[in-house]
Amino acid sequence: MNQDIVIADDQCWQAAEQRVTFTAHWQGRLVSCYVTKHRLEHMTGLPLNDEAGILLAFESVRFDIEELVSLKIEEEEFAPDGGVYL
Repeated sequence: MNQDIVIADDQCWQAAEQRVTFTAHWQGRLVSCYVTKHRLEHMTGLPLNDEAGILLAFESVRFDIEELVSLKIEEEEFAPDGGVYL
């Protein structure tokens, strides 16, 4: 678990975009983050077909996601909108 970056408990499935949105706390600010359904399927090795399953999959790889977000932030790989996309 990364102590510099903490993922909030605000995950939300965005069906139209096929992604989960969430925020990360970093140096006193909130960073909008996104992980695609495809990425979650790859990380878990499972087909994800509904919102409940997708959010459970997110929780099952939460610390891995936190590490990926941390790496992107450390490398300053922010999207033009200031978010982090996985």
